[in-house]
Amino acid sequence: MNSFDLRQPDTLEEALTLLHDLGEDARVMAGGTALVIMLKQRLVMPDCLISLQKLRGLDQINATNGEMRLGALTTHRAVERSPVVRTRLPSLAETYAHVATIRIRNVATVGGALAHADPNQDPPVTLMALDAQVRLTSTAGSRQVPIAEFFSDYYETVRQPDELVTEVVVPALKPHSGSVYLKFLPRTADDYATVGVAATVTLDPASGTCQDCRIAMGCVASTPVRALEAETLVRGGQHLTPELAREAGTLAQRVTDPISDTRGSAEYKRAMAGVFVRRALEQAWQRALAAV
Repeated sequence: MNSFDLRQPDTLEEALTLLHDLGEDARVMAGGTALVIMLKQRLVMPDCLISLQKLRGLDQINATNGEMRLGALTTHRAVERSPVVRTRLPSLAETYAHVATIRIRNVATVGGALAHADPNQDPPVTLMALDAQVRLTSTAGSRQVPIAEFFSDYYETVRQPDELVTEVVVPALKPHSGSVYLKFLPRTADDYATVGVAATVTLDPASGTCQDCRIAMGCVASTPVRALEAETLVRGGQHLTPELAREAGTLAQRVTDPISDTRGSAEYKRAMAGVFVRRALEQAWQRALAAV
């Protein structure tokens, strides 16, 4: 690990000023679960490390005006255990419960994980299927970016060097909707997935047909991806059938571009993406039916 200057601002304004002044010479640390490893391996060698541990007010979960707002310093464990999240967005609580181990979830933060932009993470997939937005803040002001546009490449996002992820905004589920996240684990429960899939389905209560659908996949490309063709197939007055679910899985495979690694070959991951899109659709549909 290289030597660096450690700064511990007391307020968000101080942190943003430091980022503005130091730019790319600084790295921000929230929970540090990923960054500390990268520092030890000399994958990153910043001149300055800005710790956010003293900041207050960014670790709140609030449900207002039909939205769930997750502060960037909220831990994964807090989202997993939050009564309001478990009641209003159960698939989101379930997703955070899938991340690594309790020890990691007690430290890792919502914003830090998104800024890290590892394409194998669980939460971005569900957040994408729930149409979440990421709030980025700098000394010049704030902007909200749809999470589907937030990730740009392996470990890269549209966040500028002087910006902080300060909040994640998740809209409430529409009436008669169901959402689910499925994670295919190759080895142990705390490992990254071979493939992760989230689906959200909204049904017409009168006919039981699909009005809207969002499908997202992780671990199958350089960023989490939407299966837009599969969504188009499913929405618009369709009833769920085994054939429809299989065809949606086949269409979803077209946007995958996985790499071969210890969790499976590229071909295997692509095949599992199709299988898990089908399963996620079926389970989200059943949850939506239960909400009709």
